[in-house]
Amino acid sequence: MALHWQIVIALVAAFVMGALLGPEAAGIPLLSIYAFVGGMFLDALKMLVVPLITASIISAVASLGSASVVGALAGRTIVYYLFSTLLAVVIGLLVMNLLQPGMSGGQPLAQTAALPPIGDEVSGRLEGKQLSEFFNILRDMVPANIVEAGAEAQMLGLIFFSILFGIALTRVNPPGQQVVKDFWVGVQDAMILITHWVMRAAPIGVFALVAGVIAESGLSTLLPMLDFFFAVVLGLAIHALVVLPMALWLVTRRSPVRFMRVVWPALLVAFSTSSSAATLPVTLNAVTQGAGVSRETASFVLPLGATINMNGTALYECAAVLFIAQAYGVDLSLSMQALIVTLALVTSIGVAAVPSASLVAIALILGVLGLPLEAMGLLLIVDRPLDMLRTSINVYSDATGAVIIARLRGEDRVLMDARPEDIATDELASVGERS
Repeated sequence: MALHWQIVIALVAAFVMGALLGPEAAGIPLLSIYAFVGGMFLDALKMLVVPLITASIISAVASLGSASVVGALAGRTIVYYLFSTLLAVVIGLLVMNLLQPGMSGGQPLAQTAALPPIGDEVSGRLEGKQLSEFFNILRDMVPANIVEAGAEAQMLGLIFFSILFGIALTRVNPPGQQVVKDFWVGVQDAMILITHWVMRAAPIGVFALVAGVIAESGLSTLLPMLDFFFAVVLGLAIHALVVLPMALWLVTRRSPVRFMRVVWPALLVAFSTSSSAATLPVTLNAVTQGAGVSRETASFVLPLGATINMNGTALYECAAVLFIAQAYGVDLSLSMQALIVTLALVTSIGVAAVPSASLVAIALILGVLGLPLEAMGLLLIVDRPLDMLRTSINVYSDATGAVIIARLRGEDRVLMDARPEDIATDELASVGERS
């Protein structure tokens, strides 16, 4: 059975068992078991991220040959990421203005229901956050200690160093140049092989992660916030099923349906882990082996996207702020809504480096607009399932960008040959041939 179908079955089983059995059954602490198994799978994925990103980017940049080629690739990548994120924010703005989930019976939600307090734990995480902290992400691009950056998973610092190292490697005299290039290619091959070993346990890990969420929170907790939940889901669906496929088809003239089949395993892993970085090994594998993107392009575009391209997160930030404004009866002018779009775009770029990223970013925007932070207690009811969904959209946008940029670079093989079920076999074969 293909991996993506195994994961789908695991997801269905997780929803059923999590809802029926709850956190404990017959004296067995199911929640603890879910946390142990799911945590081990997530840690195994995270274990791969730093060496895989470093080896992939260095190998890719060294293979590109010159700083000018790297600059052209980086320019296209950043333009795509900014444009796709802007479209996502605008979609969130339009959906929230049309559906107005913060209104109940024509009245602001605050007039018909008591808004819950935000709670001490979340207050502590939000306290003292300022706009300047998000611009400090530029400082993180130049790590003082690359080993420390790797240990703390500071992705921007690692990416910057890896790009710099790869460019420098193109100017090193032989035979040293080829020796070092072969070393990093070997590291990349080894990490891809380990990724396949880890992914054999993916259905079990996905089951544990999702069952734990359902058992702990329960599906009933969604009821008070269903209008907001479905409004955000609608916005995410429009971006994923209309905007991104249209962009893909306009540039590549390839089937978006075929592409969705190729990246489906990565989206399922992103949904269960809620982490773009942890999903990166799977995304790289799907895009290179399933979509036919060159390793040089994918190894550059995808790690950068996992760090700065957050389409789903930006859409959610915009929707959450507008929902709170509607719930409190605050009528935002066009200029204020334009400010929300700008802030959501800027803060979504930096969320990967900030703990409790979306909550902090939303609190920042609320503070700038003068809206009450206490209303964020409402968001906590649906934040976890929406986090799983928006992470999938983030990964889908990254993968779409890799295919679009590969086609713009003249790669003709994209979405032409491999089938999703052949991905693991082809990759293992290619690694075996090189070794």
